Amino acid sequence: RVGSELRGQPFFMKSTAPRLLLSFFLLSLASTGAAQLACQPMVGHVGMRDARIWIQSAAPCQAALVCWADSMGNAPTEVVVAAEQDLSREHAHTATFDLGGLQPGTDYRFQVLINDERVVDGIDTTLQRFSTQPLWQYRFDPPPFKVALGSCVFINEPEFDRPGRPYGGGYEIFDGIANLQPDLMLWLGDNVYFREVDFSSRSGMQHRYSHLRRLPELQKLLGSCPHYALWDDHDYGPNDSDGSWIHKDWAATTFGEFWANPSQGLPALQNQGVTTSFQFHDVDFFLLDNRSFRVNHDNVTQQPQVLGPEQVNWLIQALQYSRAPFKVIAIGGQFLSDFAEYENMALYPEERDGILERIAAEDIRGVVFLSGDRHNSELTELQGADGKKVLDFTCSALTSGTYDHSDEPNTRRVPGTMVGTRNFGTLEVEGPRKERVMTIRTHSANGDVIWERVYKASDL
Repeated sequence: RVGSELRGQPFFMKSTAPRLLLSFFLLSLASTGAAQLACQPMVGHVGMRDARIWIQSAAPCQAALVCWADSMGNAPTEVVVAAEQDLSREHAHTATFDLGGLQPGTDYRFQVLINDERVVDGIDTTLQRFSTQPLWQYRFDPPPFKVALGSCVFINEPEFDRPGRPYGGGYEIFDGIANLQPDLMLWLGDNVYFREVDFSSRSGMQHRYSHLRRLPELQKLLGSCPHYALWDDHDYGPNDSDGSWIHKDWAATTFGEFWANPSQGLPALQNQGVTTSFQFHDVDFFLLDNRSFRVNHDNVTQQPQVLGPEQVNWLIQALQYSRAPFKVIAIGGQFLSDFAEYENMALYPEERDGILERIAAEDIRGVVFLSGDRHNSELTELQGADGKKVLDFTCSALTSGTYDHSDEPNTRRVPGTMVGTRNFGTLEVEGPRKERVMTIRTHSANGDVIWERVYKASDL
């Protein structure tokens, strides 16, 4: 039995195994239908030699994960077994399995085992697969890839929602995203909307995430590609909450239970918050925390800030080190818009201008900000004295209410890019290593292109 074999074993085991052995191993496990997952397993961060797989069960149990290389139908060369974990009520019956020792540029499949039984009911087992990133450096041009992105996900639950017209809807947008077959999905904050009944307890926060993950319309996207996330106020605490939120530790713990980012928090900040970064092919991504260290702009006895000096210093140092043609910086709220209202960074001119001045002083090129929050999408450009541009692609909302803010005086908005209906975005990166091009698109809920703009890395 898998449980007895794994107890006392290292975190993962590898064995050379022909297809016959793998088939026997899986078929020898019971599959009575009693083992249940609450939703489709989700692939998180995937590197060249590692991957993270998130699951949630319907009840307390013990779970393990089997992973094997499966390329073009050939016999697998190895089987990786992630050690058994207890899925407890304390952690909302969630677990993240870390798989190491994988091979670059390889297609893998995996199987979830609960209480020694294969899980096949209620999920799409054909989606239980991922591909490690290829080792392209010094060998060939980096591959093309597509990133899907969006923010503001409100899933109605009438017994806990405010009375009146439902705020959420249009859940078919998740199929619209999945049908474009992105290589990864980036969730830009407000990925759930804590209700008043949620943010005063850990169990309430866990309920809100679980309610989203079980949405039928989300299941295909959940299993279609790796997922990465940052947060904004509604998946952190109350509306417009800042660093004074007393339960931000609960929020961070719950965030880590439901997302499988490569890491969480900066060592210099005692790993508080949710800041992280990763590389996908030749592009570097920096996911910032705009809540944990925020001091509101109307505070008169403290210096207002969104990111704080430690996070800003880390960001500038990491950007200066990066050799990526595009350096993508994701943050919950708008960065470049000069409309100084709501929670835009324009309300924090000292911090924002300081970041932009340091980017210019360090001669950092290829900077693209991604933001959410605003319940509309738009593209903002800022051109420096040297002619190089910095971009901010605001992408919102997925399923919450939307607003057309065409009349807002954002003088840096690229004409024709304001979208005030539910939508999602994509970034597509392609071309030879030294001539990379990024195409930015906004899509309607069914995936149709509303607008697109193309930027060469040499333009930024």
